[in-house]
Amino acid sequence: MAQDVFEKLQILSDAAKYDAACTSSGVDRPSTPGQMGSTVACGICHSFAGDGRCISLLKVLMTNSCVYDCKYCVNRHSNDTPRATFTPKELAELTIQFYRRNYIEGLFLSSGILRDPDYTCERMIETLRLLREDYHFAGYIHAKAIPGADSALITRLGTLADRISVNIEMPSHESLQLLAPDKSKLSILKPMGFITGRIAENSTDLVKYRNAPRFAPAGQSTQMIVGATPESDYQILRLSEALYGKYKLKRVFYSAYMPMNEDSLLPAVDVKPPLLREHRLYQADWLLRFYGFSADELLDSAHPNFNPYLDPKCNWALHHLEQFPVEVNRADYPTLLRVPGIGVVSAKRIIRARRAGALDFDALKKLGVVLKRAQYFITCRGKQREGLSHTKDASIRALLSEEALARLQEDAPSIIHSRQLSFFDKPDAPQLSPTWEDLQKCLTGQI
Repeated sequence: MAQDVFEKLQILSDAAKYDAACTSSGVDRPSTPGQMGSTVACGICHSFAGDGRCISLLKVLMTNSCVYDCKYCVNRHSNDTPRATFTPKELAELTIQFYRRNYIEGLFLSSGILRDPDYTCERMIETLRLLREDYHFAGYIHAKAIPGADSALITRLGTLADRISVNIEMPSHESLQLLAPDKSKLSILKPMGFITGRIAENSTDLVKYRNAPRFAPAGQSTQMIVGATPESDYQILRLSEALYGKYKLKRVFYSAYMPMNEDSLLPAVDVKPPLLREHRLYQADWLLRFYGFSADELLDSAHPNFNPYLDPKCNWALHHLEQFPVEVNRADYPTLLRVPGIGVVSAKRIIRARRAGALDFDALKKLGVVLKRAQYFITCRGKQREGLSHTKDASIRALLSEEALARLQEDAPSIIHSRQLSFFDKPDAPQLSPTWEDLQKCLTGQI
């Protein structure tokens, strides 16, 4: 029996929920006369804009039929699951109808591999062509490049989309070969490198020729699955650092593995997704991109995984107490960024405000500094805040969230009250859920 568009939408939007690469657009393009939709730099797609708005887009697969049999994927061809495939016309029309009803502001399009990479990419290109040329849609579009597709097709896809991405998926070549034998490291990194080169070339073309077509103006991103394979946080973070450096990625996304398939090589289906681990990796990713940290500073081979009870910046500070306290009225910008509770925005405010006079703790609070964390690592006018115990043990207990402290006391009460605290080498540490404060920090980047 033939499926209608609504049935296809139910199947293919549900199948797309495991892809985490939805974020701020990074472009600013108003619509022109005769077009509909616009893209603004403040954000798009299941994300919070700078002014607090939540902006959404249609996140869907072209098809969940796939010739590959990746063991971690719910859409692998050996799974007995309902299948559906949009025609380019159906998906373009659906996107426009949703936009006209004010349901969405853009489109996130990915796909299983139907027949072969080139054929799949051609169908995605036709969908975007219809949107851009026939429907005159100027809104945000994020498209997934298909590894193995011809470079000419990827070029065409990039001229139609705002952001383009290639999922690296597994943190190591060995894990990729083990769980996705149809894919290879080369098939993923080759298009990633090609896209990086085309973005650089396009930047030069736009300088020379004002009307040159734009190629992926919002840049390139990728995604890694966390928890399906035994790689440590240190390995994952070093890979992210290398990807940012070599391929100039806008974002690396981390997706906690959700057990869906039974396989001896994968975690059991009743194992909870490592959501807190994913959260810590996102926090560390902010430190790499905006705070001047390196992966080797945050972790090392002796301590390869993040502390589940403290965010990475606090954890680093507690292990480098010789660099504290910092005098906020004299410290330079890079030094201020290393203080827990002082983020990019508040550090810039401190630099500006102290030109008018010396700052005290009340002034720092008004500037947006999170004193709950910062007060243990700073001085104002040469003095530390009164009434605080500045020992390492007292600082750790104060920095822990109430939920984490309660769980830690329940699991290991002797650790809390011991003189020497260690949060490493605890493989059975419970997977706590991020608090609301944690989520706010992840959204704003104020770590």
